[in-house]
Amino acid sequence: MVSNMGTLQLIGEVYDLLKNVCGVSNDEMAQIFEEWNKGELESYLIEITAKILAKKDDLADGYVIDYILDQTGMKGTGRWTVQEAAEQSVAAPVIAAALDSRYISGRKEERVAASKILKGPSDGVPTVDKAQLISDLQAALYCAKVTSYAQGLGIIKAASEKNEWNVDLSLCAKMWRGGCIIRADLLNKINTAFEKNVDLPNLLVDPGFAEELNARQLAWRRVVSLGVASGISTPALSASLGYFDQYRRERLPANLIQGQRDFFGGHTYQRTDREGTFHTLWDDTHKDIGDLTGRTAGEL
Repeated sequence: MVSNMGTLQLIGEVYDLLKNVCGVSNDEMAQIFEEWNKGELESYLIEITAKILAKKDDLADGYVIDYILDQTGMKGTGRWTVQEAAEQSVAAPVIAAALDSRYISGRKEERVAASKILKGPSDGVPTVDKAQLISDLQAALYCAKVTSYAQGLGIIKAASEKNEWNVDLSLCAKMWRGGCIIRADLLNKINTAFEKNVDLPNLLVDPGFAEELNARQLAWRRVVSLGVASGISTPALSASLGYFDQYRRERLPANLIQGQRDFFGGHTYQRTDREGTFHTLWDDTHKDIGDLTGRTAGEL
């Protein structure tokens, strides 16, 4: 389950863009997903998506998918996964975005009312090249799935290290290939990555995956940008790209946040040019807080 919810949401967002930006029919979308299932996106969830989109309705004209209420149920596993990620101090934004999306989907009556009040971009949906968008969506979905797996495996890795379980992540990937609903061709690559380097800190820095993500990031960015410009929410796709961009940067704006924490709470900070723990008297309202040792107590 650590990446199942994220993958479901990612596929849903791709469906949304194909349908509401590109105007692709259910039959054509089914063919697209069927074709994707023959390549690097091969998986149980892609396979059943094609079948769901192609299924004609027995109770009314058209397709079953168009009569299903847009309100997703939950059993609690997604919530537990996000809670565990927080317990382990592991970022899992794709899974969290998927969970939040289910909460929002459950507010159906509120959304119906809000749709009459809140407006999207006044210029409507941007004009796109259909073939280019389909190609970009394939690349973006692949990249986002890799980051989702990276986050799920990161949770398992952190819990294993904390509890001294010695979990073999390559074996996890191998087991998931055998009939699990997250069964996917991608798991073969994940299995190989952790077999080559059992100490791999994050799936994204495996040389093979890094090369693929670097090569496809422009398509990934175009898809997320298109969603924003069109007023089509892509929370999981956006979260996956945000995770990639944060993880790949040597320096983040966390220095300012830590400075703010020191200003209002005397939480101290570390410096880049010398060892030790520091506190600054930022203005005349601040006073010397003495021994700094206690100020860092309780930090996670």
